[in-house]
This record gives sequence, C-alpha cells and structure tokens, in this order.
Amino acid sequence: MLQVLLATAALAGAFSTAPVAEDTATFNIDKGHSELTFRIRHIMSRVSGTFTDWKGTITGNPAAWSGGSTEIIIQTTSIDTRLERRDTHLRSADFFDAANHPEITFKSTSVVVAGNAVTLTGDLTIRGVTKPVTLSGEYLGTTGEGAKQRVGFHVSGKINRMDFGVAWNKVLETGGVMLGDDVDLDISVEAVRAT
Repeated sequence: MLQVLLATAALAGAFSTAPVAEDTATFNIDKGHSELTFRIRHIMSRVSGTFTDWKGTITGNPAAWSGGSTEIIIQTTSIDTRLERRDTHLRSADFFDAANHPEITFKSTSVVVAGNAVTLTGDLTIRGVTKPVTLSGEYLGTTGEGAKQRVGFHVSGKINRMDFGVAWNKVLETGGVMLGDDVDLDISVEAVRAT
C-alpha cells in the first residue's frame, strides 16, 4: 500500500522551475536517517508499514534549489508491516505482485515552493501502472559544506490504491469490507551530498 510511495517521494520539495544554476549537486538519501511510511484502514482501525529496501537522489542547486529533480526506487519485496503472513500476502498478485513488478518508482515532474512550504508532483509507478501524485510538506533546510552537506524534506499525501490495480479486498460477514481504498503516505528525508 505504499504506492510511494512511496514514495514516498517527496524529495524535490524545495525545487522550482527556474533555470538550473551552475552549482548543481546530487544528494543521496541517507536511509538511516529517513523514513518512508504508509497507513491504510483495516476494518475499524489502521495498519501502517514501510519498505526496508529503497534509495533515491535529489539533484539541484544547494543555494537556491532551482530546477532540481528527485527519483526514488523501492524494492517491492521489502514491504514490512510487522506481520510476516500479511507481508507475504502483500507481495503476492493480490496486491503488489512483486514477482512481476519488483520495483515501485517515483520521479518528480514539478514543484511549487512558497517559503518553506512545498507542493511536489511526480509520476508514481506501481504494478506497471503510472499515475501522477501530489504531495505537500516542508523544506527543512540545508546544513554543512562540501561532502558533509545535508538537506532535509518532509512531505505527505494520499493516494487511492485502486488507481494502481491494487484491488484485493474481502467482504465482511458483518457488512462492509476489510480494507479501505485510500492510503496515507508520509515521507521524511535527509540526504547527503554526493557530488
């Protein structure tokens, strides 16, 4: 249910559509200090989860973040909801079909920034289906210099799993269905300068 992911995404938050400055740099997501989570309704409560194997980059000018971009790649089999039986089902053709679609990807297409407020739009691909997704949040700043320079973002949003063909559900004897269609995404990223 990440579908973000997804992805997460969420990394180009401070980028605008202005021309790229000469001091363009690439930042690698520091997975040890980043978090990519999702939540979905289960009957009367909610189930949350993450993906343990993912990576991404942010490219832009650290002084202005103009003309930047971001990309995230998630290994579908790494889904973790803290219950192995459920995770095995989520990897199956009923949900993510990891055998045939081993990756979930997000690529930014546009960003609107007002102060530290970020609106990020990008293409999210799950089960071979690509749909535009919009996330909003905050540019958390840049610190350090050279190889120690870091940048931070936090974004969140909502997607409908049915849009990506993740349609399995179960009708309950008491009425209603087991799972909701909407999935909440929440992504906090700290990235380290690579070039």
